[in-house]
Amino acid sequence: MKMLTVAGAPSCGKSSVIIQLLRKLMKENIRPAVVKFDCVSGQDGALYEKEKIPVRTALAGSLCPDHFYVSNIKGAWDWALSLNADILITESAGLCSRCSPHLKGIHAVCVIDNLSGVNTPRKVGPMLRTADTVIITKGDIVSQAEREVFAYRVRRANPAASVLAVNGLSGQGIFAFAKTVMESKNPDSLEGIVLRFSMPAALCSYCLGERKVGHDFQIGNTKTVNFEN
Repeated sequence: MKMLTVAGAPSCGKSSVIIQLLRKLMKENIRPAVVKFDCVSGQDGALYEKEKIPVRTALAGSLCPDHFYVSNIKGAWDWALSLNADILITESAGLCSRCSPHLKGIHAVCVIDNLSGVNTPRKVGPMLRTADTVIITKGDIVSQAEREVFAYRVRRANPAASVLAVNGLSGQGIFAFAKTVMESKNPDSLEGIVLRFSMPAALCSYCLGERKVGHDFQIGNTKTVNFEN
């Protein structure tokens, strides 16, 4: 079974791109499964169900969504295997832009949209910088010059990645993406698989429910800034 990790900021077009990809793959009798990892709520499950794509939505709630992802990725793999799926796609919002939902040996995709601003690629962390493929969406809304500048910034942030423009609504560009996915190599299991980048260090009083502000209430792994001139 192949696996694909897809990460990107909320509303960048991840689900639309995934659906366009799976429409093409299902025409070739490839059986998919999707797990959508989100924070508080997720409505994209209905989109996959409409396409008759097996889907599970996993909500992190009060936990860090990417730590939650890592804790549940093996369960997602086992669920897809139980369906005899040919490909498992995990979709993660990458909410803080710092976390890394990508795994070594598993093809990693970052979706980023042209409307996010030309400086966004340099602000996004490992979910962009460690991806194998970067999908740029919403190119039909901006000018050719803006598309070229944005793509250039993406390539500077991750020179090793394959950068593709895809229209999530029309499906334009999906053929090249599908070819890249099907040519990617994949391990037989997740045993021994490691993250491409470490998660943020986190275990402080606020992680454990503290709500009061001030140094007296900051215990554990914290970081302060010196604001003195």
